[in-house]
Amino acid sequence: MTTEAGTPGPALRPAHWVRARLRASPLAALFTAALVLVTVFLAAAFPRVADRNADAALADYVSHQGIYPTSLHAASRARPTDTADGLDAVQRELVARVGRELPLSRSGLAHGTRTAFNDMYNPGYARLAEETAPGLSLAYLHGLADRVTLTDGTWPGNAPAAGPLPIVLSRTAADTVGIKLGDVVDSGTGGPTGRRTAVVTGFYRVKDPLDPFWDGLGCPDRACLNLGTNGDNRWRTTGFVDGASLSALTGWGQTVEDFWRLPVDPGSLRADRLDRIRAAVQPFLTGQAATALVAATKRADLRISSFLPDVLARAAARYHAAMALSAIGPAGAAGVATVVLLLAAVLGADRRATEIRLLYARGGSRRGVVLRLLGEGAVTVLPAAALGTLLAVLLPTPRWGHAVLAALAATLLALLAFPARVALLWSRQRVARGRGRVIGTLRRVIGELAVVAVTVVAVAEVRRRGVGHAGSDVDPLLAAAPLLLAVTGGLLLARIVPVVFGRLAALTKRGRGLIGFLGLARAARDGSGRRRRSPLPVLALLIAVTTTGFGATVLDTVEHSRMRAARAATGGDIAITVPDYATLPESFTKAAAELPGVRTSTGVRVDSRALFIGADQDYTKAVLVVAEPRAYAEIARSIGAGEFNAAQLAGAPGGADTPVPALFSRDLAGRLATGTPKVHLLTGNDLLTTVAGVVTATPALPDPGLPFVVVPAGPAAQRLPELGRMNKWLGVGDFDPDQVRATLLERGLTQPTGITKLIAEDAAAAGRGTHGLPPGYTVGSSREYAAQLAEDPLQQAAGRLFRYAAFAGAGFALLAALLTLFQAAPDRAAVLARLRTMGLRPRQGLALIIAEALPQALAAAVGGGLVAAAAVGLLGSAFDISTLVGADEVGNALSPTVVPVLLPTVGLALVACVAVVLEALVAGRRQIATELRAGDGR
Repeated sequence: MTTEAGTPGPALRPAHWVRARLRASPLAALFTAALVLVTVFLAAAFPRVADRNADAALADYVSHQGIYPTSLHAASRARPTDTADGLDAVQRELVARVGRELPLSRSGLAHGTRTAFNDMYNPGYARLAEETAPGLSLAYLHGLADRVTLTDGTWPGNAPAAGPLPIVLSRTAADTVGIKLGDVVDSGTGGPTGRRTAVVTGFYRVKDPLDPFWDGLGCPDRACLNLGTNGDNRWRTTGFVDGASLSALTGWGQTVEDFWRLPVDPGSLRADRLDRIRAAVQPFLTGQAATALVAATKRADLRISSFLPDVLARAAARYHAAMALSAIGPAGAAGVATVVLLLAAVLGADRRATEIRLLYARGGSRRGVVLRLLGEGAVTVLPAAALGTLLAVLLPTPRWGHAVLAALAATLLALLAFPARVALLWSRQRVARGRGRVIGTLRRVIGELAVVAVTVVAVAEVRRRGVGHAGSDVDPLLAAAPLLLAVTGGLLLARIVPVVFGRLAALTKRGRGLIGFLGLARAARDGSGRRRRSPLPVLALLIAVTTTGFGATVLDTVEHSRMRAARAATGGDIAITVPDYATLPESFTKAAAELPGVRTSTGVRVDSRALFIGADQDYTKAVLVVAEPRAYAEIARSIGAGEFNAAQLAGAPGGADTPVPALFSRDLAGRLATGTPKVHLLTGNDLLTTVAGVVTATPALPDPGLPFVVVPAGPAAQRLPELGRMNKWLGVGDFDPDQVRATLLERGLTQPTGITKLIAEDAAAAGRGTHGLPPGYTVGSSREYAAQLAEDPLQQAAGRLFRYAAFAGAGFALLAALLTLFQAAPDRAAVLARLRTMGLRPRQGLALIIAEALPQALAAAVGGGLVAAAAVGLLGSAFDISTLVGADEVGNALSPTVVPVLLPTVGLALVACVAVVLEALVAGRRQIATELRAGDGR
């Protein structure tokens, strides 16, 4: 290029396409980047949140099982040549080999040598019976000094060649049994060394008796009460020797074994590797790994056992069942996000249709234009997608594969949606107009029929296979079934709404005002005036309402089912159980009945050692329940367990030979045909009964396990006075369980004596008393039990995923509505400006905008609510929510309810309406001169 003076000038180069486009529409580019950032972040975050929640739930579940069931236990017969260093070497070998496959908890490792319990024949030691001497087990435990504190004496040293074996005992155990410092414990004769004796050199105190480390290690902190089957009750405890005395332990009885405990670290378990961990455990029990351990430790009799496979199997079943249910919410949110991305692409293509046609008219090829659009999109989409993925990956969880795949899918959809839409428009323009309409209609019909067919298959599969059963895994088709129903409903609604609005517009045309007619007429068309409206805006809002309503129904049903299960397990809203030696006095039952909130209550006697004698004179173990008929019938009706009419148990006074009416469990019904059935009590007395009815359950026995018989309290006590002493109390109502506990402590306790006192004291020492009550006294609250069930991290994680997905879906649905409104805003503003020149008032313009946009939002919201109710009705019978409830036998409890579906429907409709009104207020302020500028082609 040259100037007028003939001097050469700078060459003119075409502007860079991407830079020119970004400068031309910076707000559109910024919006696209923000949309991609949020979408990709959510797509990558949902899998990571689900993984993190699943790992936390698994760790909580395994840790609550205790250290003994979640460990590998290795044992072999003790050898006279064993040394502490040798046991340590075996421990290191086991840890090294097992630790390669399983994550081990270093703090829970334990190993040593232990003997069976042997009697202590010393005179003066505490005996619960003349012929039952207290028992003593000796053990060597590596690292004992780190977990106990020596209170008296010295640590035991090396065992002498001849003489008693030095040991240390718990101070508490010694006080209970009567052992003194320096005592020589005599355990009789036996073994290669002759007489078994041990000298007590010191006493210790366990630093934390409730530490799970002590599980399965005898009674190291106290003397435990051992109850024999034939009344041979005795005290038992464990004494510890020094590691240098291992050879002397081999003569202490016939059963002496070396042991090694290898606990699995719950915090290192990963939910996605449960099957792999289970497969890794089994070879150590019976497989090549077990054989390798035998060879490595040079112990031919080494045997390994564990309950860990069963624990992991239950954990895996819970995990898969919960994930199959919780995947439904994110699937719905993903559906709404997909629709929004497609809608943004459609609106972008419509907005730039003139530009694209100009490029084609100037010789641009479809490939060239699409590549330019891909380059333009890559500048805005890829950085935003990378940032969104990075933010999601920063969430603390070790797995990132699913998150990256989800982020990649969302990125590709956001990147390719707009160019694909432009290419599709180019293909349509090249087809003849008449033929193109037919082909387009045919393609649309085929596509929609395909969606309907896939939906039918998904619904049929869900109803056939079920969702949420123990052991079931996440199936994409089953998880997407509610979403597919929403898509089908949205497509159907998108086809019906324009027709309905057109008919309504025709009806309102005959009226005086034009606002309703114009609004409905424009509602039947899209923003460009075409008669066929895009189904995407309606589809987005309908999917959001449907999936949110479905998820809300699941959560609501879970909450109600959990409360129902808690009441059934408790036997009411409050249930008090006392130990066998105690009874509930009448003063307590009266005081408890007068507590605030108590609607109905009654004392009950439960005798679990009764025998049922039918007409065939065969004895069957049964549980006898003695209750006041009216109150008991009301409690049964309230909790839905064994409902009956109180009049069935109305019995007349009589003597011991007069039968009393009774309700029998169903498993006894076959033996009630003839004769007079009776119940034989442990005292030797018999209670004659008559058949008043048959029930399947009863409140006093939430999980009976045995057949039961229910008789009225008054007539039963007249015949046998011992049946008038109540040992259980049931109540329904809304009251504070702490008040019941306070009343029980004040008026309901019975002080034990004899062996029952020792049992109570032993239970208290083991930490089995709760809420300040003595062991054996329990106050069960359905409200507390339901809250305990709800504390399960697995259930909380599934609920959180539902809620997160609901909020995400609602946000995307609102964005779809706003996109539609803003896309149609220029055309709508131009129409309003023209109508203003014809005398349209500002308020009428606002009413016209509302009349145009509001019916669509309401139709989509109402349609979504109807589809949600239909989805619950079609799929609810196949959903097993027992895992989310936390109680078995809840089963298929998902049924349509009004409130869970109505709330998201009304909420999203209200939000959409507010958006419509705000957009109308903004559009109504546009200037007429701006909208009616010269050359406007709208």
